[in-house]
Parts: sequence; C-alpha cells; structure tokens
Amino acid sequence: MLHQPIDPFFRRLFFVTIIVIALLLLHLMMPVIIPFFFAFVLAYLFNPLVRRLSKYVKRWIAILVVYTTITVGMVLFLWWLVPTLWHQMQSAWEYLPKILTWYNETVRTWLFEHGRVRLPPLEPKGVSETFLEYMQSHYKIADASTFMSQVIASSMSFINSAGLIVLVPILTFYFLFNWDARIHSWKMAIPAAYSRKVISIAEECDGALMAFIKGQLLVMVLLGVIYAVQLQLIGLELGLIIGMGAGIASFVPYLGFGLGFIAAIIAGLFQFGLDWFHLSLIVGAFLIGQAAEGYVLQPLLLGDKIGLSPLWVIFAVLAGASLLGFVGMLIALPVSAVINVLFRHLYAYYLTTDLYKGRKQLDLFTKR
Repeated sequence: MLHQPIDPFFRRLFFVTIIVIALLLLHLMMPVIIPFFFAFVLAYLFNPLVRRLSKYVKRWIAILVVYTTITVGMVLFLWWLVPTLWHQMQSAWEYLPKILTWYNETVRTWLFEHGRVRLPPLEPKGVSETFLEYMQSHYKIADASTFMSQVIASSMSFINSAGLIVLVPILTFYFLFNWDARIHSWKMAIPAAYSRKVISIAEECDGALMAFIKGQLLVMVLLGVIYAVQLQLIGLELGLIIGMGAGIASFVPYLGFGLGFIAAIIAGLFQFGLDWFHLSLIVGAFLIGQAAEGYVLQPLLLGDKIGLSPLWVIFAVLAGASLLGFVGMLIALPVSAVINVLFRHLYAYYLTTDLYKGRKQLDLFTKR
C-alpha cells in the first residue's frame, strides 16, 4: 500500500509546534541553563592556559593549577583592594557635610539670585528626621510581616546565588576536563562536504574572540591604572575608586570615560569647590586617558581584531543596549566580532554566485 504524501500545511504546523515547545522549554529551564552557560564561557577562556600546562602535566593537574593561581591572585588583589576601598568609602561618607554645606551656601544662593527660587536649607539632623518620617509614613508596623517575607525571599535568593557560585567552578572543571574530546565530537558531527569550511570559520571566530578578550582585558587594566594614578596625583581623595571603576567600565566603549568623568567632576566640586585649576586638571586627566585608549592602547593591543569602524562600534553597543540592556552592551563587541567574520565569508561566497557575476543574464543575452 502506497503512503500518501503529508500535506505541506500539516508539515509546517508540525515544525512550528516543535519550535514553540522547544522555546517554551528553554524559557522554563533558563535557571538551569544559566550556570552551564557561564561555566562553558569560563572553560572557553581558561582552556588556552590549561592546554599549555597539559603539555607538561596531566590535564586535571593543569586545571587545578589554573584554579589555584586564579584564586590566589584574586585573594591577594582583594587583600590589597578592600582596605583601600574601605578608606576611600570613609572619605566618601565624610563628604556628606560638605555636600550639605555646598547646597546651602552655593546652590540656594545662586538660585535665589538668578531665579528668585527659595529652597529650604538642609541640616544633617533634618535629613535624618526626614528619612525617618518617610519610613514611618510609607512603611507601617502592620507591614512587618511583608517586610520579613521580603527579607526571607532575598535570603533564599542569596542562598541560590551562592549555590550557583559553587556550582559554576565544578561545571567549568568538567567542561575543561573533556574539552578536546567534546570539540572533536562536534567536528565529527559536521557533514563531510561542509566540514573543512565550517571548521575554518569557527577557528577564525575563535581567533578573533580570544584576541579581542585578551587585548580588551589588558586595555581595561592599563586604562584604570592611568586614570587612578592621574587622579591620585591631582589629590582627588576618591581617585582610586573612580579611576579603577572607569577602567573596568571601559569594556563598553565610551562608558568608562563618561561615568568616570562625571564622577570625578562631582567629587572634585565637593572636595575643591569651584577651583578651576583642579577641575581643569581632572578634565585633562580624562582627555589624556581617552587619547591613550584611542591612539595607543587599542591600536597596539587590539588593532584590527574586530575589524569594525568606530561608527559600527557605536551602533553595535547601542543595538546591544536596546535589545538586552546592560548585558547587551557587554556582549555587543564580541558578538559583533563573530558576526563580522561570518559576514566576510558570506560576502566572499556572494562574490562567487551567478547573481553577482550576472552569468544568467549573460546566458539569456547570448541565446537571443
């Protein structure tokens, strides 16, 4: 008995149903998938180090050496950073009276002289009383149970996050341990006719990503040092925090410069007042940092690893922010680097097609 062909409508409906169910399951399993995703990314980043060490020792020993080195480095860094940040935070807390004095003596006076706007004066005692009145008016004793439930929910969320922090290194270890075998199995799953081309494109994407990540991390560190040293030499008490924060935020183009500049100017106003000499030094420090990033660090350490013009860099960052918010801004450039590699190969293939060469039109013209 001959089988009748399946109606194309039902075939399309079947595939659409499968896709919808798969997306729904992916959404429901997102809390489980996230730690595996982060573990895979970390394994991808650490694998070059493990591969080099595994030439001399067993792979599991190489993984433990990498883990130990990173852990010791982070502990030593935090050992130096935490006391310094604590001192800087104490200095920031001491700015509160200066902020109130600046508001009372400068802002209120200027607004009254130029706009006849009378603002109420602020005192530390008045600010604390206003805060207490706000808490009493918006959060009554009857809401204590709700508050406690929120505290418990936050505690459970923290416990879950701590569990993920413990789980991710374990998953990363297993990803690293079987990395080469897993990559080999993926290569063998590619159809033979496309294997060489797909592997070539994947290796090119891998090279672009690794070069970008290594160069960008080095740019962040050096740029943070440049900002922090300059601001400390100027005498800005919060210079270390602002400089390091600007360096870390420079992973997103122009974000580190913008946030660091605004924060440094505000801190400078509170510390030095309208001292144009010190404010000019702060502006000059960020101009020097931006020039060093644009003309020295990025060309030397990143070069043309991404292959994107400044206009496309800005577009990629804004598009990433529009689609995925802050996370989109973080991954915009690495994703753009991969897309750029894929587009180059797609364009190279397009140049070989009849559509580009116009062979079909030429054949029709010849037949006539």
